[in-house]
Amino acid sequence: MGSGKRSLITTTMALACACACACAILAAAPGVAYASPAPAPTPTPSSAPTSDPDLTLPPGATPPSVSNEELEAVRTKLDALYHSAAVATDAYNAAEEQTQQQSAEIVGLAREIVKGQQKLDDLRDLAGAAAREQYRSGGLPPEARLWLSEDPQEFLDGAGRVRQGEHATEGLLAELTRTQQDLEQYAKDASTQWTKLESNRKAKAEAKKKVEQQISAAKKLESQLEKDEKERLAKLEEEAAYQAQTAWLNSGLVPQSDGTASEHGKKAVAYATAQTGKPYEWGAEGPKSYDCSGLTSQAWASAGDAIPRTSQEQWKQLTHVDVQDMRPGDLIIYFADASHVAMYIGDGAMVHAPRPGRTVTVAGAGSMPILGVVRPDA
Repeated sequence: MGSGKRSLITTTMALACACACACAILAAAPGVAYASPAPAPTPTPSSAPTSDPDLTLPPGATPPSVSNEELEAVRTKLDALYHSAAVATDAYNAAEEQTQQQSAEIVGLAREIVKGQQKLDDLRDLAGAAAREQYRSGGLPPEARLWLSEDPQEFLDGAGRVRQGEHATEGLLAELTRTQQDLEQYAKDASTQWTKLESNRKAKAEAKKKVEQQISAAKKLESQLEKDEKERLAKLEEEAAYQAQTAWLNSGLVPQSDGTASEHGKKAVAYATAQTGKPYEWGAEGPKSYDCSGLTSQAWASAGDAIPRTSQEQWKQLTHVDVQDMRPGDLIIYFADASHVAMYIGDGAMVHAPRPGRTVTVAGAGSMPILGVVRPDA
């Protein structure tokens, strides 16, 4: 990458100041580089490590000091718990989106059934009237009616009208049959959609339970740490993010120069960065709180582009672009299971809703394992 670009990117900036940087990015002119954050100083290991890596203590007991190695084990476990919660959140969001679609389809089918039933009733009335008219004309064969008619020409004219009436009746009966078949199909479709709806409701409930379990376990683990241990844990998280960002910047996969954002991309970036400081909440789509894909989907919706609700569907359905070709507004998909998404805002930075207990923030685009990049308005 160019020396000018590299000198800008490697300027020191701590990830802990990400929210402040978001405001700076909004206020600054385009082209300001997002640098790798400065590494946090390594805390001095404790002289009295605990023997329990999960920090499970008796009620009322004061936890002993925790070593850096044990805090790193806690950080790893927290990452695993929050990652599992993110996967379950994506499953919940997908089930929620599907239940909404299926509910709308069932409502539409119900309306078609009501309209079809009314049409069927009207056709039956017409068919009954035609049958009564035929009955009134008598059951004699046409030859007999011709001989008995006082005016043969009048009979022939009437016979023509009868034939027309018979054709009309045949068409009426055919339409009645088609309407009946349509009603039966609508009923079958509604039943199928209802079965799917119930299935997705169960999937949503199961996903919700798993999300809450994982987040509860993570919070319990964090609650067992003392204030200074939480501060040291935060520094370990910053250092891990710094090391990942530095490795990415040195990988050669960083864009040599940011592509020009589209007009819709600029609007999406403006929306997403304006949400910095708002809390993460799983399943949330704003305006007060967001989860990761809630933020990106709403940002692009504000720009006039509807995109899938979940990070996994965003990865599946949107156009893939090379990481080196990404431009502001593109979405960066993280982890092998596409369980996290952020929006690239340029100069090696992204904005995202990280996880429970965190707020929407700006961070290094390479601070987590990148699966790929997608472009909503390709």
